[in-house]
Amino acid sequence: MCSIVVFSMNEVDSESMLSVLTNTLSCEVGIITQRKMPRVVPDQRSTFDNDELFRRLSRECEVKYTGFRDRPLEERQLRFQTECREGHADIAFVATGTNLQLNFESNAWSDKDEDRIPTREYVDFEREPGKVHLKSQFIMNGVCVIWRGWIDLHRLDGIGCIEFDSERAEVEDQLYRQQIEQYNQRLREFEERHRQYQEQQERRSHDEQEVIDALLCISEDRKS
Repeated sequence: MCSIVVFSMNEVDSESMLSVLTNTLSCEVGIITQRKMPRVVPDQRSTFDNDELFRRLSRECEVKYTGFRDRPLEERQLRFQTECREGHADIAFVATGTNLQLNFESNAWSDKDEDRIPTREYVDFEREPGKVHLKSQFIMNGVCVIWRGWIDLHRLDGIGCIEFDSERAEVEDQLYRQQIEQYNQRLREFEERHRQYQEQQERRSHDEQEVIDALLCISEDRKS
């Protein structure tokens, strides 16, 4: 853990000052190297448009519910509807074998549980008889996307695809730039403190050399 040291310049000597500066540098190196990885890639739109997986998943294709595959169909049907109403379900793209744990909640990016609720926009049992229409927002491979589709309540399969979430991507891009700027600012501050540390060392070495030279002169004078 990093500690904060408060002192006035006349309360410490050069060695204690150097010790504090050294400990501070060590602490800051730990902070910089522990930087969290960004949640998104720098150019989300380009990645979505050019990545082969995104290109395939952006086309409407067959999907299916994959939860509780070892249970009887009737039980799986009931569990699927229950999970949808709770705001989540495991869905797979059949063609690619891509499995997704989807959350069907409004305000999906909120840190507060009470904000994330499965509204009709995200879970709609009323649009078509025998089907549920679903929507989910999430980050996939560093790109903000929206999953949209429907599942037959009896067969537990249907059609779905993903699309680029431009609105959320803009928010995440801003957060990404802020994170990078904060990291760069910490790096600049670290480099400045490292420069000060090196200057302290050089002055200390120079002072020590002067003391040694003075002692040698005194010793030679005594011999003569």
